[in-house]
Amino acid sequence: MKVLVVGAGGREHALASKLNQSTIIDQVFVIPGNEAMRNVAEVHDEIAESDHQGILKFAKQNDIDWVVIGPEQPLIDGLADVLRKEQIKVFGPGKDAAQIEGSKLFAKQLMEKYHIPTAEYREVSNRSVAINYVESCELPVVIKKDGLAAGKGVIIAKSREEAIEGVKAVYPNEEGKVVFERFLEGEEFSLMTFVNGDYAVPFDCIAQDHKRAYDNDEGPNTGGMGAYCPVSHIDKEVLRQTNEQIAQPIAKAMAQEGHEFFGLLYIGAILTKEGPKVIEFNARFGDPEAQVLLTRLDSDLMEHIIALDEQNSIHFEWKDEVVVGVMLASKGYPGNYSKGHEVSGFKLESGYFVSGLKKDGEHFVNSGGRVILAIGEGTTVKEAQKVAYENAQRIKCDNLFYRNDIGDKAIKI
Repeated sequence: MKVLVVGAGGREHALASKLNQSTIIDQVFVIPGNEAMRNVAEVHDEIAESDHQGILKFAKQNDIDWVVIGPEQPLIDGLADVLRKEQIKVFGPGKDAAQIEGSKLFAKQLMEKYHIPTAEYREVSNRSVAINYVESCELPVVIKKDGLAAGKGVIIAKSREEAIEGVKAVYPNEEGKVVFERFLEGEEFSLMTFVNGDYAVPFDCIAQDHKRAYDNDEGPNTGGMGAYCPVSHIDKEVLRQTNEQIAQPIAKAMAQEGHEFFGLLYIGAILTKEGPKVIEFNARFGDPEAQVLLTRLDSDLMEHIIALDEQNSIHFEWKDEVVVGVMLASKGYPGNYSKGHEVSGFKLESGYFVSGLKKDGEHFVNSGGRVILAIGEGTTVKEAQKVAYENAQRIKCDNLFYRNDIGDKAIKI
């Protein structure tokens, strides 16, 4: 079997690595990939992930059996539809179903209609109304621009001044849809769920992401500064509730509305006093949650994808170890940052997943906001955390930073 992974980040590095371990896969290809993936896949960086016709041509010429789409943008843009039209099997939803991530308003309206627990919200369509709203609304307030934002489009405003500045930030023009949400108190967690129509199979291991840029959950939201799994202090009863109240109902709602979803649905949830509620949905694996979850997954990912396609039972097997991932990011991220700084001190064989590095001659340099995830495994969160930070400290660069508290919530409880 031949499998093509689409994407160039750390999530796709983890997917390619995991699929390369499959006993039923003969060869893994990646488009466009990155230099770090050459150990686990044949990399074709001459084709862009936005080049749908180029990807289709490659898949046909190389007799690709399955295409696994990693990032959100190709899904939102309809790459899965282009491939499926030519009878190529794809793990990832089509453009219509990917709206669940592409439009926050679409997701909120669907949850409201089908009584899926989430924060109360209000839709606003122009800047003047938005400013009037935040001048009197309950604080804190969550501000979300409708559309993709690569994990950085959420503003949590604690004061009127922050709310007004937040509105100005999400409204470069007078018109545009923005969703205001009531702020939810609680502990966040990430639940990955295989979905095929109304058939949903949540992972029985969850991860916890760290969205804020700096220690103690301070600073702006990012695409994720680190994650760990399992999250043992969030018990199986919470997972059961999340499955019954969110995962199964949203799969059925999507199918009933005619939005046939096949792929991985990410449920960003928060455990409130009233139980688990939805913060967001993504139409693909989370990043960096995918890196830690796929490192811990002991069973065959490709076998699970095929079982999902056939709506057969899926039984996950997990390593006993805890996995912690620490993201090293370019200074200035998620805002403006400079590229081209040399990054060294690491080996690609194990312990790292690459998001934003490229070769410059004989050396690696940073080429993105989030650059490399250092992985640690151990019998406890503390042990895994220690290994992850040892791996992070081996990396030499004058332009990277990382949080020092990834996994601390689990240790302090």
